[in-house]
Amino acid sequence: MTAYIIRRVIAAIILVLVVSAVTFAIFFLVPKIGGQSTTQLATQYVGKDANPESIAAVKKNLGLDLPLYEQYWHFIKAIVMGANYKFGPDAAQCHRPCFGYSFKSHVEVWPQIKDRIPVTFSLAIGAAVIWVISGVVIGVISALKRGTIFDRLSMGVALAGVSLPIFFTGMVLLGLFSYKWTVWDNVQYHSFTSDPGQWAWNLVLPWISLAFLYSALYARLTRAGMLETMGEDYIRTARAKGLPERVVVGKHALRAALTPIVTIFGMDFGLLIGGAIITERVFSFQGVGAYAVQGVRDNDLPIVLGVTMVAATFIVLCNLVVDLLYAAIDPRVRYS
Repeated sequence: MTAYIIRRVIAAIILVLVVSAVTFAIFFLVPKIGGQSTTQLATQYVGKDANPESIAAVKKNLGLDLPLYEQYWHFIKAIVMGANYKFGPDAAQCHRPCFGYSFKSHVEVWPQIKDRIPVTFSLAIGAAVIWVISGVVIGVISALKRGTIFDRLSMGVALAGVSLPIFFTGMVLLGLFSYKWTVWDNVQYHSFTSDPGQWAWNLVLPWISLAFLYSALYARLTRAGMLETMGEDYIRTARAKGLPERVVVGKHALRAALTPIVTIFGMDFGLLIGGAIITERVFSFQGVGAYAVQGVRDNDLPIVLGVTMVAATFIVLCNLVVDLLYAAIDPRVRYS
């Protein structure tokens, strides 16, 4: 088991390095292939009052004329140790983890991302709890009551949930519960530390709109997995031994059916931590996703690069946790 964990941790570290290299190459090599010169890139740091001297200084201080592999080394070094930058006559220190300075605002990217992570994490963790519990429970009941009215109705609702986009569900919830009935008359993010009650209350609609799509998908996956597992020989053997039905379903059937659920949950949760973009835009939350959209709209490469790196790291970490959970769920992993 220890060797399995060590292998997975090493693989996760290597994967993060590979993702960082590919991401860095995309953002700094592709613009050059597209015809953007280092002078144009440096001009975005200098701003409107650019002159040849200040542009040349920025190119030198940022190493834009260095080979790509040296630029990548400086990029990794800045993330680990921080960096010092000079933009013309001005000098600034970028604290670790340093993802550079914004072209537009000339502030560090990481503090901006860090301030927005609680918003995105609050959206993701609450919605994840709702969609996992509701999706798995509905999927199990539908599988056990196959062909009944509950099964057909729940799978019909699940099909609608998979088909409806998040922005549509979010706008419908806002229209009904915020504008028509004013149950949530002013949906805005509140810090958990300042007021946990207001934090949870104002996140109910975003949680439901985000969880509706995923819970529908998880219900269908759980139902399919349970139907396949309930027909296995070891389930019939467990019943033949006289085990209670709740033990057969909960300990044997559901445990085996959870393996694909855990896999997709790791991917989904990691992606949401990287930014629940649509939900944040619908409810006007200033999360990581909204910050990424701002960077794309302004063509602000440091912002986009920083958000991409943070999102990729979260996805890798979530998949590492999933690999470790496999060992707890499936004994075959521990013995392999």
